[in-house]
Amino acid sequence: MATKSANVTARVQPEIKRQAEAILDKIGLPVSVLIDTLYRQIILTGGVPYSLTLPKPTARDSLTDEQFDAVMEKGFEQARAGEGLPAGEAFAGIREGI
Repeated sequence: MATKSANVTARVQPEIKRQAEAILDKIGLPVSVLIDTLYRQIILTGGVPYSLTLPKPTARDSLTDEQFDAVMEKGFEQARAGEGLPAGEAFAGIREGI
């Protein structure tokens, strides 16, 4: 077995790191093993081994009432925390994407 001596350094948002590492911890997968596995898949597939596409928006009729309530609660909490945009800015951003 080859000696592991190369380091990988990446800058990520702290909350993204915390959430991802909490999930990896639950399944017992060290970050280093995940990165090693990802690199091996890139070599085997000759590219990124998963789709890099924007998710399609979820339609209301595809959600249960509980899922819809959770989405609305998250939005409400974000608004209370001041994490939203003024309506004019939001619609300007939408128009730019059309």
